[in-house]
Amino acid sequence: MADAQLGGKHFCSSGKPGGFGVLAYATMCCVTTPPLDRPSEPLEERVRRRLRELRAERGLTLQQVAARANLDVSTLSRLESGKRRLALDHVPALAHALGVSSDDLLAGRSQADPRVRAEARVFDGLTMWPLTRRGAAAGLHAFKIVISASRTQPPDELPVHEGQDWIYVLSGRMRLLLGDDDFTIDPGEAVEFSTWTPHWFGAVEGPVEALLILGAQGERIHLHG
Repeated sequence: MADAQLGGKHFCSSGKPGGFGVLAYATMCCVTTPPLDRPSEPLEERVRRRLRELRAERGLTLQQVAARANLDVSTLSRLESGKRRLALDHVPALAHALGVSSDDLLAGRSQADPRVRAEARVFDGLTMWPLTRRGAAAGLHAFKIVISASRTQPPDELPVHEGQDWIYVLSGRMRLLLGDDDFTIDPGEAVEFSTWTPHWFGAVEGPVEALLILGAQGERIHLHG
């Protein structure tokens, strides 16, 4: 391998190998790697790690990525876990399934800016600031919310959907309807409830500031109606 490297780069060669692993693919495709005298993560382990990271960042399940890459779910699971060797033909299909280039999948990842920057969503008396990126663990997403003082009238039919909601009130007094029950939630109090129960929340008197954690179904309902 040393004669294929210069200044930390692998240089291309012509022809298509048969049955080569990921390391051979990187050798043929001009992938930048650290110099030989610098300790580095083994390439195949790096690709497995990137595969897991990119899938999680995009909030994709094994089933979704496998379908896009035309792979069996069990095959993709074994590729991610290291129980099956990554081969040349896997890389372009997996990169396409994740919406990145093959080089992006093979490359090492620099530390991303950890700050979450997203536009607030304003609708129906709510202002919601995302506190997590897409693809957070278990499909949960956190928001800081402000409930307008004008949000006092519940709809005729309270929404019902799959999942759980968790709300922590920072300031103001929040009204929470759960089925036939009517609660007033004060600052410093938290509530958690099944969203299979008809529910709605609004303001009692003045605006309310709170933290909200939603699953995927709750996000669709609260953000898109």
